[in-house]
Amino acid sequence: MQRVLFVCLGNICRSPTAEAVFRMIAAREATVEVEVDSAGTHAYHVGSGPDARAVAAARRRGVDMRELRARAVVLNDFERFDLLLAMDQDNYQHLLEMAPPERRGRVRLFLDYAPELARREVPDPYYGGPTGFEDVLDLIEAASRGLLAALAASR
Repeated sequence: MQRVLFVCLGNICRSPTAEAVFRMIAAREATVEVEVDSAGTHAYHVGSGPDARAVAAARRRGVDMRELRARAVVLNDFERFDLLLAMDQDNYQHLLEMAPPERRGRVRLFLDYAPELARREVPDPYYGGPTGFEDVLDLIEAASRGLLAALAASR
């Protein structure tokens, strides 16, 4: 079983969306067994549910993420998870700084699994416009399919 942790800043927008979307796609396509979770590099929202706008956008696509709760990345995550996937460069750098040297290879950018997008970062929709959460879902769906294919190929 592969273990994947999706990581953004506060764990209320991008990373819980990635967790829920990837979980749904992996369950539907059932090509590999994967354990998923999400966390934030900062503890701003620990215990809070996802942003209501993220929940609404996900629900419109048949994804339920209402039960998720924010948590912060902890040192044990670098042992527990095979991949820690950052949503953007800032969080990627923060994870590298936190990671024990022998575990830094587990840290990657999530959109590296969707090279066809020619983007490396999932933008933070928190302060964005009304389409920000929909745009994030598009990016996450593409990267989720790429990640699932990569995990299946590595078996």
